[in-house]
Formats: sequence, structure tokens, C-alpha cells
Amino acid sequence: MVETPCIKVCRILEGGNLCHGCGRTLDEIGRWTSMSPEERQTIMAGLAERLGRADIDSTEPRSEA
Repeated sequence: MVETPCIKVCRILEGGNLCHGCGRTLDEIGRWTSMSPEERQTIMAGLAERLGRADIDSTEPRSEA
């Protein structure tokens, strides 16, 4: 099984291409299963910071508003 940061809250932020749930870009989501484990780990290591820059708290449950 491929490790993934997906939390099943798939919503692309308005005006961008960043998933509100996991913080990956559309390109990263599309290529995820073909990436090496090292590439996935590198991306996963930066997701919390990426979500923070987008002003999304990755530790809080998200709801549809």
C-alpha cells in the first residue's frame, strides 16, 4: 500500500490548485502513485508548512461551509 496524506477531504482551494484536505497540488495528487517513496516523503514533510502558508490548520477537522 502506498502511504498517502489524504484525509478524504478533497476540496481544491478557490483560485489555486492546493487541496484543502492534504495540502498537495493537483499535479502531486495525479502523480502520487507513480512517485518514489522518497519523493512522497519529501512532499509529505512539507505539507504542514504549506497548509500553514495557505492559512489552513491541518490539525483541525474541516467542514464544508
